[in-house]
Amino acid sequence: MTRFCELRISGSRCAAPLLLRSDAVLRVFMLLLALVVISACTPRPGTEVLYPQQKASAKSRVVTVYVATTREAADKPVEGFTVEREEELSYAAFDISIPPNHEPGEIEWPYSRKVNLDEQFAVLKHTILTQSAFESMVAREARKSKDRRAAIFVHGFNVSFQEGLFRMAQLAADSNVSGVPILFSWPSQARVLDYATDKESATFSRDGLTEVLQEVTGISSVRSVMLFGHSMGGWLSMEALRQLALTGDRNALRKLNVILAAPDIDEDVFTTQLEAIGPLDPPILVMVSSDDRALQASRFIQGNRQRAGQLDITDPEVIEQAREMNVTLLDISSLSSSDALNHSRYAALAAIYPELNDDMVLGSGMRSAGAKTLDAVARAVSAPFALAENAIAP
Repeated sequence: MTRFCELRISGSRCAAPLLLRSDAVLRVFMLLLALVVISACTPRPGTEVLYPQQKASAKSRVVTVYVATTREAADKPVEGFTVEREEELSYAAFDISIPPNHEPGEIEWPYSRKVNLDEQFAVLKHTILTQSAFESMVAREARKSKDRRAAIFVHGFNVSFQEGLFRMAQLAADSNVSGVPILFSWPSQARVLDYATDKESATFSRDGLTEVLQEVTGISSVRSVMLFGHSMGGWLSMEALRQLALTGDRNALRKLNVILAAPDIDEDVFTTQLEAIGPLDPPILVMVSSDDRALQASRFIQGNRQRAGQLDITDPEVIEQAREMNVTLLDISSLSSSDALNHSRYAALAAIYPELNDDMVLGSGMRSAGAKTLDAVARAVSAPFALAENAIAP
């Protein structure tokens, strides 16, 4: 069988060994420097944003995000969870207020304990849960929802607990669907220079995510579960799926609808993961873009190995291999990104969650295996979600 590792774009490692010229080294150095500078210059929320406010604004919408995490609990419960690892899973629920002027794809951060509820996201309530309470509350919310679905978001590298929590709230608010939003938070150090430590922490969290997937898919009132992994969280998601497959838990796999956004996965590893997992229905959806600067930096760090989130869908062999491996590659390069690295385009796609997860749309062939592009113009003018077969696809 042809493998993804054989389907290379220019400059990949299956070509002759590459000796980086001085100008190439300089470009890579400047890219890594830019990552550090951007991280240092962009304000990031501290744990103060987790302090509950007294009451919600009458104009605000409230989203309850359920949390399962392999992070250690903070000494002050009000500050959530730390960057340290914990073998036992912890569970919680957060009520988060979404301001009436919220812009889709964005998070209106408070950046302090003083919050304007009409203009900023805010935590209203934080409840520590036992495992049984977590499962009971998810089951209850699923029974109350129209579609009986849950969505599990697995964040990526360089993400603090509060950043992952508010991102899940943003995704839930923008998707505007009836379902249960769940954040799986693993202990990222939330520092751009701690890539290796984050990869180890993601590895540490494989069993935890696998357990959560089994818990949620095992709830009878939950009909289906969207597993949404971003960046390094995509790698963690695939490892958990692989573990489910190797243990023969097809019941859990049958309930899953898997979406990976800019997955930071070596494409050789991605191929072996897919082979172990086997075909899923619907096919795994992989959002890719060639100009993702974070993945460019990751590729350099990983020895110039192609990342799955940058697969070239203009290559007919890549398209054919995606079909053989029962994967849908979706190029989202046409979308603007909320960050300077073009790594967070997925945040703007939450508004099309119903189309990504709707049985009728999936059944119509919109989610068939192969390679597709997101036509931003057609999406804006004629439909909320337009998938067009790439022009060169057979």
